[in-house]
Order: sequence, then structure tokens, then C-alpha cells
Amino acid sequence: MDHVERAKELFFKGYNCAQSVFAAFSDVTGIDEDTAIKLTSGFGAGMGALREVCGAVTGMFMVADMLYGYTSPTDAKGKAAHYELIRELAEGFKAENDSIICRELIASCPKGRKPMERTDEYYGVRPCTRFVADAAAILDRKIAEMQK
Repeated sequence: MDHVERAKELFFKGYNCAQSVFAAFSDVTGIDEDTAIKLTSGFGAGMGALREVCGAVTGMFMVADMLYGYTSPTDAKGKAAHYELIRELAEGFKAENDSIICRELIASCPKGRKPMERTDEYYGVRPCTRFVADAAAILDRKIAEMQK
């Protein structure tokens, strides 16, 4: 599956950035798409429109959690390794976009706490489609690297 294209397709359907990235990887996480979409519904617009960590980044982290996360509370080595992976993903996104913080990424966009209607104007002023695509591409590269 082309995860980048699927993430963009989901975003253009109206799903938030976290939903778009996380659900695009349903084929590798084993979570059905409806559950993936519901699970990430509060993470759009930087956590419920708080404009904190970008939802595309959060979706990327959640896929990494599903694939590589630790389960034992006493697994200090696994926890450290997973946190390192999350930092690597964040740094990859930051290298391409200068930040992982929603309000910094979309500083020139209209502010508000209510979801905006998805129109041509919306897509014309928001760079979020690029962020969704970048997160999916970074994750695809990391997954391929981890499989080697």
C-alpha cells in the first residue's frame, strides 16, 4: 500500500491529520481503519485544536508504538530504545518542517478552536496535507530501515 497517498486521501476526505496518518497504516498495525480513525479523533489540530504537537506527528508516533512499543513496565532497555525511536521520528519531521508544533507549522493560518470546513480555500491556505504526507513518508522509511 502507498501510505503517503492513502494518508493524503484520508485527509482530503476530511479526517484530521492524526487520523489520516494512523489509519493509513492500518495494513501494518493490524488495527481496522474505523478503530484507527476513532482512536485518533482527538489528536487533530495539535491535540483537540490546542495547536500543540502536530497531529500528523502524533499519528506517526502511534504507528511506531503499535509496531515497536514496549509492554513491560520493567523493560527499561525497551523503553529507552522506543523513546529513542520516537525522538528520531520527531527529528526527521522537524528536519523537513522546522518544527513538530502545530501552531508553529501553521502560524499563518486562521486561528480558532472549531474545526474549519474543508473547502478549496482551506486546502489552499493550510500546509497540513504536506505534513500528513511527510509523516507517512518518514514512517515508511523507518519501517523499511527497521526491517533490515
